[in-house]
Amino acid sequence: MKPRTRRALAIAVGLSLVGGASALVLNAFNSNLVFFFSPTQVVAKEAPQGRSFRIGGLVEAGSVQRGTQDLRLDFVVTDGAQRVPVRYTGLLPDLFQEGKGVVAQGKLGADGVFHAEQVLAKHDENYMPPEAAAALKAAQGHPPAPDKAGVSATRVVDAKDTKGPRP
Repeated sequence: MKPRTRRALAIAVGLSLVGGASALVLNAFNSNLVFFFSPTQVVAKEAPQGRSFRIGGLVEAGSVQRGTQDLRLDFVVTDGAQRVPVRYTGLLPDLFQEGKGVVAQGKLGADGVFHAEQVLAKHDENYMPPEAAAALKAAQGHPPAPDKAGVSATRVVDAKDTKGPRP
């Protein structure tokens, strides 16, 4: 085999391997891709039929109905404009409650009911980490609460210190 033919064959094999690997990676991305839709988009039939997606909104007050014999739960997700009934079987997150935000992942049934495989409760938008809450209290003039060792989290800077606080 001539060197030129061998080189062309090696390039062709290399390109086919790269193409095959790219096709596998793109297929994996496509099968794991999950889109988010609002109840208005679901009602407008913008959501895919027969494919998994996420729906998000608020759990409508008074819509939660629990099964008596199993872990089945029916509730309605709303965005204020439209409503989508959701059916879920399984354990719910602790933050799940009526009037709070929720994201459910699953498929839309032919009956118009969203059959959730996973339910995620969104935490309150007013949540603040303890460190940030302590810093805000300190900025408002309240002394910070001491930690478990009895040490205050902030350092008092002497008024004569012209270089500012030290790390």
